[in-house]
Amino acid sequence: MAKKSWIARNEKRKETVDKYAEKRRELKEAGDYEGLQKLPRNASPTRVRNRCGITGRSRGYIGKYGVSRIKFRELALAGKIPGVRKASW
Repeated sequence: MAKKSWIARNEKRKETVDKYAEKRRELKEAGDYEGLQKLPRNASPTRVRNRCGITGRSRGYIGKYGVSRIKFRELALAGKIPGVRKASW
């Protein structure tokens, strides 16, 4: 389980990205890179980290399912993810 502070910090970044998304788009279209630099650092979407929706783990994230590799395996073996099953040949 990730630290609560890391998860909270990432959520705050997501809010900041949403808040400044329109302004960033306008500044980019206008080519005003000095104006872009004056925005907060966390307004950039690249600052947001993909995290597991259950545990908050940042590494081994599977984007299609929104969970880490560990939780994905647990859920798949338990039959909780439709259309996914363990390979056997």
